Amino acid sequence: MSAGTSLVSTDRWQARAWLVDKPAGPTSHDVVRDVRRRLSRGTKVGHAGTLDPFATGLLIILAGRATRLADRISGQPKSYRATIRMGARSETGDPEGPITPGGPVPGIDKIEDSLREVGSWTTQRVPAYSAVRIDGERLYHRARRGEVVATPERSMLVHELELVDHRADTYELTLDLRVSKGTYVRQIAADLGEHLGCGAYCQALRRTAIGHLEIADAIPLDQVPYLAPVPLTSLLDDMPVCVAGPNDARALIHGRAIPSALPDGEVIITAGDGTLLAIAISETGLLRPKSVFVGPEYQ
Repeated sequence: MSAGTSLVSTDRWQARAWLVDKPAGPTSHDVVRDVRRRLSRGTKVGHAGTLDPFATGLLIILAGRATRLADRISGQPKSYRATIRMGARSETGDPEGPITPGGPVPGIDKIEDSLREVGSWTTQRVPAYSAVRIDGERLYHRARRGEVVATPERSMLVHELELVDHRADTYELTLDLRVSKGTYVRQIAADLGEHLGCGAYCQALRRTAIGHLEIADAIPLDQVPYLAPVPLTSLLDDMPVCVAGPNDARALIHGRAIPSALPDGEVIITAGDGTLLAIAISETGLLRPKSVFVGPEYQ
């Protein structure tokens, strides 16, 4: 089946998800729009965690009622492999530039000291070329007009930072990072360059994991939606699972609470065949649906 074929017979509410290996070039929105064109008219499509156009790697595409999982998944820590070019500065923090010369690149000892310092920081400035809104307008629109805007500071956390390779002849570092939601790796590269005094930018970036989900399990973009989606329960590995019988499933799908002997907290509710029915809250002896992923027509 060709990439341009529309699957018009597919239920537009059906909850589905694919782990996609995003290529360099398109924005995350471009990827969503591309997938939407291949699904039934009116199908809601989203993603769980933006990747910059120059970046590649894991992008989770959600369709139908699965879009209700977006915030839950995007809040997970994210892992990257980054190539950082030292001795130059990029206005955008990435290869799209403009790029200007920096200063002399120091030796590996100073680089390692700076990596330890930068890796311990808990805040960073949002890049001027970002989609964050200030006074209702995205920062990158202002930056492209040449406006100088004081960008906000955001909390961030570097859970892991490993120097994988140092190529002194090309002034390149390869880093593996695991960072909190909302952390800009290209800003880490720029901050590292300023800390070293030589300038730096993120030359290449590949997302290798979101939480427990890994790039090794992703499929090429042009295979969505023609390859089977992943089980939705595989996106949620940090909650207990409860298999609901037909009567309880019917009640939860219709928004009704049912008696529960489960401990308090969130619970994944599945049918006997493993279909994700709902995420529910167990509290004071009742199980209440929080997010439902199938419609009343589910049997």
